[in-house]
Order: sequence, then C-alpha cells, then structure tokens
Amino acid sequence: MSDPYWNHNVHHHPEVLDAVPDGCGKALDAGCGDGLLTRKLAARAASVTGVDRSPEMIKLAREDARVPGNVTYLEADFLADGSLPEGAYDFVSAVAVVHHAPFEEAVTRLARLTAPGGRLVIVGMAANRTLLDWVISACGVPASQWHARRRGGKRGPAGMPMEDVHMSWGQIRQTARRLLPGCDLCRTLLWRYVVVWDKPGEKPGGESREGGP
Repeated sequence: MSDPYWNHNVHHHPEVLDAVPDGCGKALDAGCGDGLLTRKLAARAASVTGVDRSPEMIKLAREDARVPGNVTYLEADFLADGSLPEGAYDFVSAVAVVHHAPFEEAVTRLARLTAPGGRLVIVGMAANRTLLDWVISACGVPASQWHARRRGGKRGPAGMPMEDVHMSWGQIRQTARRLLPGCDLCRTLLWRYVVVWDKPGEKPGGESREGGP
C-alpha cells in the first residue's frame, strides 16, 4: 500500500521497518502522530502501541480505516505516562520526536522502555553549526527536490506539532553514544540521523545481545 503522503520523516520509514527484529512481540511507536508508521509496524510485530501526547494526532490515528487489529493508540506523553511499562517492548521507534523534549531525558526514557535484548531506533534532526555541516546539508537539497517531485511534494497531516532543533550534529553524536553505548549512528542525505541500538540482555529465544554495559 502506497503512503498517503511523503515528507522527510516518511522517507526514513523503510530504515525503521528494516530494523525490526525477526519474531518481534511488542513494539512501541513513540510520538506516533497520525499513526502512519504504527500501521506499518503492525505487519512486523505481534502487537504495536502508538503513543502521542497530541489529542488531534491520536484522533486522526484512531479514525483511519486501515488500523490493523493488533494496533492500540494511546494519548499520553511517553516521557511521563506510567501506563507504559519500562523494559516491556522488543522494539521501540521514535521518529522526529526526541527534539520535542530534553534530549538526554527522552533518549534515557526510550532506552528504559526497550526490553533487554530489544532494539531502539531513533530518527531525528540536528542543527548545523559548522561549515562542514552546511556543506553536507547543501548536498541534500537536490535529493530532497527530486524525491518531493517523485512523491508529489512534501505533505503531511494538518496540525502535526513542530519544534525547532537546538542540538548540533556533533552534540547529538556525542550524547547518543554516551547514553546508548555501542549504538550505530548515521547521518542521512535528507537532514536526519538514524540511531540503532540493541539493548544488552537476552532477547526472546535465549540469544544474548551485546549493546553496551
């Protein structure tokens, strides 16, 4: 099924989906917005919870006619809501979410929500601070324009919350590697970074993962 719209975040959905572990049980999509990624995750996990603190976004997500039966939407703040059990999710995704909160607090909470042996994927944005940052970002302009024309332009659900980015690429890289030891972090051409982290511990089936101390 084709996406109903395209933007820089939707462009990175395939990377998130490719990171879902085989045999995934419970998945959490933090800051799910209108639920587009959550619905895609439903095909990769036994059950998926989409959580967002915006009542407008959760309303859009719940009203979509294509919501699979193994998806639940929750209006809540993933940072503070006690109904989200820590260490319970085999896969946790957060796309364009962590810059809406203090970065360290958000990443630490997402890591705690991830089950031992589970996987966390963060797709985020950073601010240009150096000449190299600006050069790399400039290289993304033609790619963005080409994708936008090919997909019908940058569109998204009305009312999607927006927030400015304050941390630089270097700060994001340094802090993520400190909070998520052993994580993989890459910068993409369309002005995003992707962090993939396997939480240390034993995943379902008894196989251990080494993602840090």
